[in-house]
Amino acid sequence: MNAVQSMRDLTARFPHPGRLELIALRPARNQPAVAVQAVEAVAGRGLVGDRSAARSSSAASGSKRQVTLIQAEHLAVIAALTGRDLVDALDLRRNLVVSGLNLQAARSLFKDQALWLRIGDQVILEVTGPCEPCSKMEATLGDGAYNAMRGHGGITARVLVGGAMTLGDEVRCERATASDA
Repeated sequence: MNAVQSMRDLTARFPHPGRLELIALRPARNQPAVAVQAVEAVAGRGLVGDRSAARSSSAASGSKRQVTLIQAEHLAVIAALTGRDLVDALDLRRNLVVSGLNLQAARSLFKDQALWLRIGDQVILEVTGPCEPCSKMEATLGDGAYNAMRGHGGITARVLVGGAMTLGDEVRCERATASDA
């Protein structure tokens, strides 16, 4: 390993891949999220069966919030901050729960060096920003839950390359390549 590495190299290097632990679809507003074993991601739209994929967007590449992701490791933090033993990931209404990979670090620090999340062999997501909690978390998890989730609510992403995702798929963060776009 080179003793002096550029920030560009450091921000593109991850110790190991993560794992897809949960896939959840939100069929309609104010309806419970539903766990599924597998799902099809559609480029520029989102996940088949999720309400976000049914929405249209004026942006050429679609909404910046096609898929929401949260780190499995943050579930314990949210539970601790809300005074609970456990938090059910379905209650948080994020589409994908990923373990073993720092999702916040998957957003590139450099506009000219995109980072992508590759899920399984097919799907490529572009991280578009944080997924802030909504006020419904107060009703779901109790008083103060909104603030307990701030900074731990996950990320939003857009689907660049669609395909099948299955529970247990490997999740890798990698530098964008022109051949994948």
